[in-house]
Amino acid sequence: MALRTPLINVMIGAVQKAARRLIRDFGEIENLQVSKKGPADFVTAADRRTEDILRIELSKARPTFGFLLEERGEIAGSDNSNRWIIDPLDGTTNFLHGIAHFAISVALERDRDIFAGVIYNPITNEMFWAERGKGAHLNDRRLRVSGRSDLTEAIVATGIPFLGAKDHPQFLKQIASVMGATAGVRRFGAASLDMAFVAAGRFDGFWETGLKPWDIAAGVALVREAGGMVSDLKGGRTMLASGDIVTANRDLHGPLIDLLRAGN
Repeated sequence: MALRTPLINVMIGAVQKAARRLIRDFGEIENLQVSKKGPADFVTAADRRTEDILRIELSKARPTFGFLLEERGEIAGSDNSNRWIIDPLDGTTNFLHGIAHFAISVALERDRDIFAGVIYNPITNEMFWAERGKGAHLNDRRLRVSGRSDLTEAIVATGIPFLGAKDHPQFLKQIASVMGATAGVRRFGAASLDMAFVAAGRFDGFWETGLKPWDIAAGVALVREAGGMVSDLKGGRTMLASGDIVTANRDLHGPLIDLLRAGN
């Protein structure tokens, strides 16, 4: 059985408490009040409720830490080294359509680098978690990225730009390049779970552009601790700032970047 540190216990406890209400909301989806944030980008009362629960619970345990929140932005803490990065409902569109593929995502950024992450799908009860130097886990099972070294055998996940995004032409070139060299491309609609699936070896790689820090922060911790590589599309470390990300095992990461460059 995996030994969870006090930090991970705090994160999992907060996520589990927030998830209980989110499960009830999912069961009553037709009654949710929905408002538009932008083209094809919805926010529900469930988003805000979940975020509030997470903020309250994490503040109880670590009152000096700051926050970067999807719905309410940045909240400074007296501890300048530690900041929670939270997506209360990754996969909102799936949630609104009754598709049980969404997650709560919580990461801890320490000294401007991702230190720990938790990604939880409350419907499947899959709790992915990782802490620097402690490995990546799914519930109580240790995770490793896939061992595939041939792109022709690889399944790669991605996210398709939403309605109104300006990068559709670039994406179409990228996906054409990846489709022509791999065993398949998948689009499930929740970046955090895509990255968790890379850490678990279910996907061999993942890329997407135009993401926000809360979409990917926890996934960065998971993939790294599962033995994988994470970078921006140029192979650098600007993922949280640029929103562009590529993840894979060590054999496929470079070739996947080459494919994406060829598609630009």
